[in-house]
Amino acid sequence: MTEKKLWWKDGIIYQIYPRSFQDTNADGIGDLTGIIQRLDYLQDLGIDGIWLSPINPSPDVDFGYDVSDYHTIDPKFGNLQDFDRLLSEAHKRDIHIIMDLVLNHTSDQHRWFQESRMSRSNPYHDWYIWRDPAPDGGTPNNWRSWFGGPGWEFDEKLGQYYFHMFAKQQPDLNWRNPDVRAAMLDIFRYWLDKGVDGFRLDVFNCWYKDADLRDNPRRSGFHLRNFEKTEHIYDVSQPEMIPALQDIRKILDNYPDRYVVGETFLADAAHARTYVAEDRLHAAFDYGYANSPFSAKAFGKAIQFWDSLHGEQAWPNYFLNNHDSSRSSSRYTGPNDDARLKLLAAMHLTLRGTPYLYYGEEIGMRDISIPYSQTQDPPAKRYWPFYKGRDGYRSPMQWDAHPFAGFSTVEPWLPVHPNFKVRNVANQADTSASLLNFYKSLIALRRKHPALYAGNLNLIDTAEDALLVYKRFTPKQTMLVVLNFSKSIQSFTLPVAEFNHWDLIFTGNEPLTSHMTDSTLDLPPYGIAILLSQAV
Repeated sequence: MTEKKLWWKDGIIYQIYPRSFQDTNADGIGDLTGIIQRLDYLQDLGIDGIWLSPINPSPDVDFGYDVSDYHTIDPKFGNLQDFDRLLSEAHKRDIHIIMDLVLNHTSDQHRWFQESRMSRSNPYHDWYIWRDPAPDGGTPNNWRSWFGGPGWEFDEKLGQYYFHMFAKQQPDLNWRNPDVRAAMLDIFRYWLDKGVDGFRLDVFNCWYKDADLRDNPRRSGFHLRNFEKTEHIYDVSQPEMIPALQDIRKILDNYPDRYVVGETFLADAAHARTYVAEDRLHAAFDYGYANSPFSAKAFGKAIQFWDSLHGEQAWPNYFLNNHDSSRSSSRYTGPNDDARLKLLAAMHLTLRGTPYLYYGEEIGMRDISIPYSQTQDPPAKRYWPFYKGRDGYRSPMQWDAHPFAGFSTVEPWLPVHPNFKVRNVANQADTSASLLNFYKSLIALRRKHPALYAGNLNLIDTAEDALLVYKRFTPKQTMLVVLNFSKSIQSFTLPVAEFNHWDLIFTGNEPLTSHMTDSTLDLPPYGIAILLSQAV
């Protein structure tokens, strides 16, 4: 009997930035109806889940990450009926929906905060982190905002400061207040009852701050930003996070096949792993892999470390791109070269763990260059030109060569990349050697072979630094993945003594592909080889 697949463990999750995916009402902003219209495309691609960046109502100071109402849909995206239809249509296609929950802070336009700042005696006042000024009239402590400046904003009417880890329009909630904690847990129940399949928790380890709000200690050395001049000991990663996650997991476990993944903030891989367990998160993100230099050695080291941290007790996850990171196509390649992107996809989709894809990754969308006059990202406005923000990674999806790339019939909220007339879904769908068709073939291969979606992983040392080689295996199937990270031909001697024989089953769709003799595998520049050996 075939073991039932777990969609979040054995499948592939595709992140959609809703503002930029598909506009159907000609306002230049993507919407839920647009996502529904593209579900057949996503089903054909072969993904199992969609992670939606925030779709709750928001004034968009931080584009959805400043929520003004947790219980409905932002009108710019649609309404609850549209969301119900999205859930229904996605589920018909065996596609699961993951919501982004931003529970560390709200918008300053949220009703709770509006009440909170009415008076010190208001029942909602303690729902946020308010403190009196220091004896000298200054801020309560030395905590800073990630977006720049002090982490404290003074309210003249109340004569108190409130804390904000991010923009001043994003006041942090006081999770130590039992009413806040209860309200947050109810948000999970509310969306689970609607049929949501999972949640991505934004900067979840920021929820609790030190009870005494102690100053963070100074960091040694030179640091350009004030935020980096202190060790973040007391404003993140407090021990109270563990019981909070345990309560969330208890709620999710009352519903079948639900999933929760967390974005750890200011935490290394080992710390992120502490939040993953049978009674905590299913998974947590780490940037070590995504931030690796383009080399077999660097990626191998990152994979080995993250995989070994999880052991047999937990399941890792991997991403190369998301809404906060420059696209891997711009970090690792030139404007027209997709050979490296195919190599990265072959690695990304054959590792032990859940692979995340970011919309447009499958067609090699590049970052766009945004002039300061069109910049919308809050930290970019503050730190320009030293930091130009995240707008460049969030440009509209490139569907076809029509005006505005088929994303909209009007000018979009962000410019479309100038290469859209050539680099788009329609063009790549009709080109056999395209990156899109490479993704489709590779995803189909992954779905077919248990060793690739569920097997263990062993990295293999090689004499060539240019090669990344690893086995994926289950008790009944073993596969070998060989990846050439160099621009020259490389050879790999096959471990034939261990197996009866190898079959070369995937070499990509470039004109020059890998080939093998009885004992040697030859790979072209950036070549790929996936081999299958049936157990003897």
